[in-house]
Amino acid sequence: MAAYDVTVPRIIQPATPSAHADRVESARVTKKPWISRRRKREIRRAIAAILMRAFGPTLVRALSMTWKTEAFGIENVSPVSQADAATANATARGCLLAAWHGRMLVGVAFGRKRNWSVLVSPSGDGEITERMLRALGYRVVRGSSSGGGARAVREMLTELRAGGVVAITPDGPRGPRHAMNPGVAWMSRATGFPVVPVGMVTNRAWHLSSWDSFTIPKPFARVALVFGEPIQVAREVTESELESATELIREHIFDCERRAFAHVGASEDW
Repeated sequence: MAAYDVTVPRIIQPATPSAHADRVESARVTKKPWISRRRKREIRRAIAAILMRAFGPTLVRALSMTWKTEAFGIENVSPVSQADAATANATARGCLLAAWHGRMLVGVAFGRKRNWSVLVSPSGDGEITERMLRALGYRVVRGSSSGGGARAVREMLTELRAGGVVAITPDGPRGPRHAMNPGVAWMSRATGFPVVPVGMVTNRAWHLSSWDSFTIPKPFARVALVFGEPIQVAREVTESELESATELIREHIFDCERRAFAHVGASEDW
């Protein structure tokens, strides 16, 4: 009988990952970043503070010198000036200015010449803003329009009673953009001083990709500031009336911006 070689076919099983491979893949998926998000924010804030302190004021001054700035309704800010009060035995009239957070830089050159104060949030970002403002000649009150504490109110009262101006950004420091809580109206009720809505716009600008679409006027841009009529919130208003006053202030800020945009010949950028 002839002999035959019988070759048994080898059955190839599908490859299965080894336990070691499983551990490697699992480690790859669950590996934590070497630096936390919170730490990254702290580092960015520290770097920004250094850069702003070193170069910010100089850059802002140089850039703002190229702008053509016009102001309308400035008489609404202080019906009786400190000089007039000294000679006529009148009382200098302080006020709270209300403008959107994203417009801060637009009016910074105009306000710093008048020794105004600015309410700055007590947050970490507020520290950067405070350094910048002080370097530009502003006075700073630390607090917020949604609850700055008794000390902030006392500091504002000192400024206001001396006929000073305190600028507030009612949608700051976190937004949403153009959203207002009753803080500004509450401050008017608590201090007895009026709120002057302000529209600050420009015809040519860069807009940052931040929550407030922060506006930076370009070199040689036209800048218009429109100050609306003062809005006084009486001490006896109720909480519901406080909300109505808040909405009234909001609408007047928008109206001032519309008038300012019309003056510089540009469309609203909301």
